[in-house]
Amino acid sequence: MKKMLIAICALAAVGSAWAQKNEFPNKPIKLITPYAPGGSADVLARTLANYLSVEIKQPVIVENKPGANTMIAAAAVARSPADGYTLLLASNASMVLNPLLYKKLAYNPDKELTLLNILAEAPLVLVSNSQTGIKDIESLKAYAKDHSGQINYSSIGLGNPLQLTTELIKYRLNVAATHIPFNGSAPALTALMSNDTQMMVDVIGTSLPQIKSGKLLAIATTGLERSQFLPQTPTVAESGFPGFRASTWFGISVPTATSPIIKNQLQQIINVVMQKTDFITTLTKQYLVAQKPQSQAQLDAFLLSDRKTWHQVIADNHITLDN
Repeated sequence: MKKMLIAICALAAVGSAWAQKNEFPNKPIKLITPYAPGGSADVLARTLANYLSVEIKQPVIVENKPGANTMIAAAAVARSPADGYTLLLASNASMVLNPLLYKKLAYNPDKELTLLNILAEAPLVLVSNSQTGIKDIESLKAYAKDHSGQINYSSIGLGNPLQLTTELIKYRLNVAATHIPFNGSAPALTALMSNDTQMMVDVIGTSLPQIKSGKLLAIATTGLERSQFLPQTPTVAESGFPGFRASTWFGISVPTATSPIIKNQLQQIINVVMQKTDFITTLTKQYLVAQKPQSQAQLDAFLLSDRKTWHQVIADNHITLDN
């Protein structure tokens, strides 16, 4: 009788799991993005939503909640019902950097959010202007030595992944430069082109028109391999700093309390979308690099590695965004 009861309980558990798997999803899903409409991250979210809708046969609605270094959107998803119907367009800002930059955070990504997929990376490039004569990493180091205390770098704001990448480059190259923050890429690049600043790390897609026109010079890209968008430009890693890697990445997170069955189902469905040729092509047109599906163990290891890299930069430079 005892064995029979155990068997009945086991079958009930399996039956419940099966029912849960086949009932989900049965209503629209919200995809919350921390960015304003129109940018490459927003295009990524809407592209994923379109493909995901086809796969699950339910609408996937993109909701923009920009502001506070992605914290508004991340906190909203962390506090949402853990039922799989609210997704976050996550990034290294929301999952890695914010916990290092803020002592007081409206959400805890380690406890309240689980990363299910990394969809794409936005490759970065270190750029300068023609007036400096900086053409590569070696000439940057020489320029920094000859112009000690006179180098400024543009950024789109303190604590932004692009600014922190510049700090990582400074740290690895032992180059001194003063941070000049701007409200957006346009004024930051304008200052660079007028030589008010002498270097900047930017998303390749934003700087590429100015690079092609000759107004900016691509010094080095920050991936482990050369960028398909700037194949003639060497990486920081191959310029004498092996292992150097930095990028802005985007993925999908859900509340950690979400059922493991639903997490796995969402992960697998999104993995299917990630491998579709049209999806990859759309991302490439936005100067995004589509990523291959990873296991949960690989994703968890990646987050730990990313956190370790940025913790060193932030701690060494005493960067905090708390008021």
